[in-house]
Amino acid sequence: MVLADDQPMVRTGLRTLCERDGDIVVVAEVENGAAAVAAVRAHRPDVVLMDIRMPVLDGLTATTRIVADPGIGRDVRVLVLTTYEQDEYVFAALRAGASGFITKDIRPEALRDAVRTVAGGQSLLSPHATRTLIEAFVTNPPHQPDDRRLAVLTEREREVLALVGRGLSNVDIGGLLFLSPATVKTHVNRSMVKLDARDRAQLVVVAYETGLVRAGA
Repeated sequence: MVLADDQPMVRTGLRTLCERDGDIVVVAEVENGAAAVAAVRAHRPDVVLMDIRMPVLDGLTATTRIVADPGIGRDVRVLVLTTYEQDEYVFAALRAGASGFITKDIRPEALRDAVRTVAGGQSLLSPHATRTLIEAFVTNPPHQPDDRRLAVLTEREREVLALVGRGLSNVDIGGLLFLSPATVKTHVNRSMVKLDARDRAQLVVVAYETGLVRAGA
């Protein structure tokens, strides 16, 4: 894991907490986004724990560069570290390709679980966090929704995507649509392939950017 935060004491604390169980190794600590991009290119970590507000290059721009860099690949996951759940930059980070976010008051064991979850290829967006984030910062989107991207999806895949956008789990979606969680997972995976989405977090972004789900709905 690469750890990016401009405060040395925070980095030291996070490193100690993350490496406590022995299965997470911090291969680099950096103090700004530019250094984070360089560290990712050098070490190819599974996860980057990325603070948003840093000097030289902020975490949002660094996330964009990491995700868009063809030399890095799609296996590097960015986990955004923020002070507040309702951070105005969090949705932008998800749009840029981050796989989820955690707040700095997270419990130590939850922090380690978050890193493991993202390293395993899953996104980290709880239903509450998803609803809070969307309600706060997508009520007035910067552009008109464009649903042309959804043309590649079946009607059932659209239904599932809408519920993913609302922050529901596969089990919850299955209960609403009378499907097994395994079937829901299949629809989710197919949607990710068709929409070229890295993970579930990206599906949430697509659901709102296309207008399939609207804030307040």
